[in-house]
Amino acid sequence: MATIEDFRKLELKVAQIKEVSEHPNADKLLVLTLDLGDKTKQVVAGIKSFYTREALLGKYVVIVDNLDSVVLRGVESHGMVLAGSDESGIVIISPERPLKLGSIVK
Repeated sequence: MATIEDFRKLELKVAQIKEVSEHPNADKLLVLTLDLGDKTKQVVAGIKSFYTREALLGKYVVIVDNLDSVVLRGVESHGMVLAGSDESGIVIISPERPLKLGSIVK
């Protein structure tokens, strides 16, 4: 079990997808450029089978902003886009309405 203190360590923020590109070394991954208002981040996400580039551009998403960077199949990722999954596939977690970029998710 995670404690409330464990949860408080995560920085969940609202971002907007500004660019979407193909991952050069993976069929199921996309490389996203996210705008958090005061900075941009590159994140690699395993959502290519479920979203088109057009559906993602401009979309508001919730990200984990303070994860350690990782290299996924040769491309650096500096966070994680939150999504839910079930037998039908993956759905990105998105605010009900646009919020100020960088807003904290509580």
